[in-house]
Amino acid sequence: MDYKNAGVDIEAGYKSVELMKKHVQETMRPEVLTNLGGFSGAFSMEKFKDMEKPTLVSGTDGVGTKLKLAFILDKHDTIGIDCVAMCVNDIACAGGEPLFFLDYIACGKNEPEKIATIVSGVADGCKQSNAALIGGETAEMPGFYPVDEYDLAGFAVGVVDEKDLITGKDLKTGDILIGMASSGVHSNGFSLVRKVFNMKREALDTYYDSLGCTLGEALLAPTKIYVKALSSVKAAGVTIKACSHITGGGFYENVPRMLKDDTHAVIKKDSYPIPPIFKMLSVDGDIEEQMMYNTFNMGLGMILAVDAADVEKTMDAIKAAGEAPYVVGQIEAGEKGVSLC
Repeated sequence: MDYKNAGVDIEAGYKSVELMKKHVQETMRPEVLTNLGGFSGAFSMEKFKDMEKPTLVSGTDGVGTKLKLAFILDKHDTIGIDCVAMCVNDIACAGGEPLFFLDYIACGKNEPEKIATIVSGVADGCKQSNAALIGGETAEMPGFYPVDEYDLAGFAVGVVDEKDLITGKDLKTGDILIGMASSGVHSNGFSLVRKVFNMKREALDTYYDSLGCTLGEALLAPTKIYVKALSSVKAAGVTIKACSHITGGGFYENVPRMLKDDTHAVIKKDSYPIPPIFKMLSVDGDIEEQMMYNTFNMGLGMILAVDAADVEKTMDAIKAAGEAPYVVGQIEAGEKGVSLC
């Protein structure tokens, strides 16, 4: 008896590392002091000494049951983008610049080519957010996961000068809410999605004119990463007063998190285009509107609040970064919360 007979292939692990090296290398930043394969990753903070009060911000998350679609469709090259996005978007909406990322893959069987494909997506997400993929772990766990399934999670660290933290403390009545378009469902609500739609390969491969693609392609579209857009707004000289990453819990849970006491967000539902995948979900699943907005991003992946005088500069900066912005509402005096009208 040996480890391989017990279900863990050490040689496959070595091969996975070799195959993923080229993807990891593409994410490197000058501050990275270690090479792939060490026990830890080292990142120099030398260049941040000029900040008045350099402050670390962090985020950790997984992809959730969206992974089930990747298994069914045997498509694993973009799911890593989702993992990175869920972490770095949280950092960015606090005003932070993502610095580095670590991933964790747990699988029933280490298939080196599949693992390398997953990591290629992680590396893509890191490049989109200018974060170094500084380390990670691939755990082969036979008997715990089915041989053809895996889980994927990640952890990111960023930095911000304390004075530039986005906290919502300066929000006032009349501030304007600007939303940035999502790419679709992103990485939240898939337990409900999988109840609504047939999760067989044939159904997911069905093309819909309304979607402009197959159902599976629409659902697997990777989560938007808004790091560059928020950085562009800051570079334009705009102070982002508050920011919300619209993830699990949709509007009703996430928008209030950006508010201070005695401020109320009012969002107009017809102020931006809602992607057709959400109408399909609502109709096919007979889901009430309130539940849709309490579960999904409904076409807005990030919402920020700025002074009314900064709206045009903000919109231009977001467009320059390649994202689609919409003026979606405003801040009013009232009980902390959100109204959709």
